Amino acid sequence: MPDGPHRPRRGATTIEEVARAAGVSRQTVSNTLNAPHRVRPETLERVNTAIRELGYQPDQSARSLRSGARRTIGYLAPVDDPLDPNPLMAGFLEALVDAAGAAGQRVLLFRPGQGTADPVAAIDELVAARQVDGLVLADVLREDVRIAHVARLGVPFVSFGRTGPAQPQCWVDIGNETAMADVVRHLAALGHRRIGYLGAAEELPWMAARRAGFLAEAHRLGLSAVATGAAEAGFSGTAAGSAVASVRALLRGPDRPTAFAAGDDLLALDVYEAVRAEGLVVGPGGVAVTGFHDTPLCRHLHPALTSVRLPLRAIATAMVGRLLDRVRGEAAPAEGLELPTELVVRGSSGRSGGAEPSGWSGWFG
Repeated sequence: MPDGPHRPRRGATTIEEVARAAGVSRQTVSNTLNAPHRVRPETLERVNTAIRELGYQPDQSARSLRSGARRTIGYLAPVDDPLDPNPLMAGFLEALVDAAGAAGQRVLLFRPGQGTADPVAAIDELVAARQVDGLVLADVLREDVRIAHVARLGVPFVSFGRTGPAQPQCWVDIGNETAMADVVRHLAALGHRRIGYLGAAEELPWMAARRAGFLAEAHRLGLSAVATGAAEAGFSGTAAGSAVASVRALLRGPDRPTAFAAGDDLLALDVYEAVRAEGLVVGPGGVAVTGFHDTPLCRHLHPALTSVRLPLRAIATAMVGRLLDRVRGEAAPAEGLELPTELVVRGSSGRSGGAEPSGWSGWFG
């Protein structure tokens, strides 16, 4: 006779067997699986060891039906061009899926429907359908309508990017200003006194923070610094063409920068193009260039691009943890979580080719 829907499969380990092996109650095993924060660390370790040794596989569908949990996280994916995707957000999605899976969760991607660009309507539709336990939001803007809306609804959420001071501090982010200050110190240690910054879309909070961090650290170190971008330069044509033109204009000046920091890796490509168009070289003895995000293209450029690496796996893991805390009904954290970045140094950032005093690097060391 085949096993019925309420009978364990032949040979399958039951939760009662795990409880007996670990010397705990059935409820303690259930808490280990569903609310590990309620279990003492030594008990948690003992139960998890029994689960592994017995090969216990919990019935996820039954658990969801009993608890009302969907064990699914909704990710409002940024609108992107499938023929030219954002490599950073693609990497973040991979990390998010892995982090969610490690916590026994799935990730449901959604976007506004056809004919509308209203993210609030998309959120309302998903919440009304009761398909997810909580939401992940990214690319958070100042006065972001999505954050304000989910906060009003009381829907558990976490954001990749900072929420406003009057909103729940359910966010994880990097220190953009701190990361760019690290870039400036790196260039200064290589002997660069005249440095430039290429940015774009300064209305984006993270881009504005990178520019601010660049200028503040350059000022603190007494460097000659200039920040530019396509919109500021007043050039016509495409954004990329404007960026290249603005960098070329600076390179033609009498006090041309010997190094450029870019607000992201694609902008760094514009600097490469501008440098070479002016008959100069990128790297040691020429113009040092740095990027931001450390996307895969950095390793394939010639020379390879020095860039700021984001800890995407750590960001995703922290976000999933914070979101599940909210799903379990825990209070919103008092403050967001800022994670450090790493400056990955490659061949594009070399020592200044200009006449610099021999003690310059030591001055900033």
